Amino acid sequence: MEGSRKISHDQNFKNLIIDYPRQAIELFSPEEAGHIGRNARVVPLRQEQLKERLGERFRELDVPLMVEWPGGQREALLFVLEEETDPQRFSIHRLAHYCLDLSELCETDRVVPVVIFLNIRGSEPVQLNLGGDCHEYLRFHYIRCALQELNAEDYWGSNNLIARLCLSLMQWKEDQKLEVYARAVSGLSMLEPDPEKQLKYIDFIDIYSALDDNEMEQYKAQYPQENNVMATLSERLRAEGMQKGMQQGMQQGMQQGMQQGMQQGEAAALKKLITLKFGKLPGWAEEQIHSATLPELELWLEAILTSDTLESLLSRH
Repeated sequence: MEGSRKISHDQNFKNLIIDYPRQAIELFSPEEAGHIGRNARVVPLRQEQLKERLGERFRELDVPLMVEWPGGQREALLFVLEEETDPQRFSIHRLAHYCLDLSELCETDRVVPVVIFLNIRGSEPVQLNLGGDCHEYLRFHYIRCALQELNAEDYWGSNNLIARLCLSLMQWKEDQKLEVYARAVSGLSMLEPDPEKQLKYIDFIDIYSALDDNEMEQYKAQYPQENNVMATLSERLRAEGMQKGMQQGMQQGMQQGMQQGMQQGEAAALKKLITLKFGKLPGWAEEQIHSATLPELELWLEAILTSDTLESLLSRH
């Protein structure tokens, strides 16, 4: 799938952490998470504010999370989570700079740096020490979470949604690939009630599992229940769109109006699914959907979950 569209790993993990901040802390920094408690509030810091205050020093794809306790029971705690795809590009000096900048900006010394490695070489620096002949003046280290070092089986039934979504990035045996995919899909369906986020993160699972056509057919045969999850989701969103369209048509009180309403509902549902899976709808696609017939819209709605690109989806007739 990586060949069909460019994958933004940084953006994927930024979205994941912003959508599920507490679960990110619990998976990527479990020791610190154990001291937070359920009454604390975890919120991502506003990116616009950070960019305005830090200027060129701002690193857009790091995700700072602020943990706050009600009534000021404890001083706020700032987590800085950085995703690193290529370990050769990781700079502990850059991370230290960023943590110091945020510490000054937020007026706190309670900062927890966390680095999430998707790949590892084994030679990543783990500590930075600055000093002279007489003294050490600065010592900096971070929490290292290398997903490849986690055993996927340990998270088979985890209630942490991020853990379930990231199963394919963990360590597993070659014959467990379909099981990894099935566990991720079932976790998404059980732990995320929002259908829009379900659709958003089935795409995340697809990207990092990278099943080929033969593997997908085997998966459908071996895990029919899990396979029905996303098909049901697509039908649900489609039905919602059709219902709205039919209501508009019924209000017009004419058969033609109902037909037009159904078509508008199918088009609205398709646009919503496309936006969730592929991002902003380009103008050419908007025009093509606007001029499409009802059978074409129905075909595209059925095919969207198995299409890798928007171009391949809308080329089906």
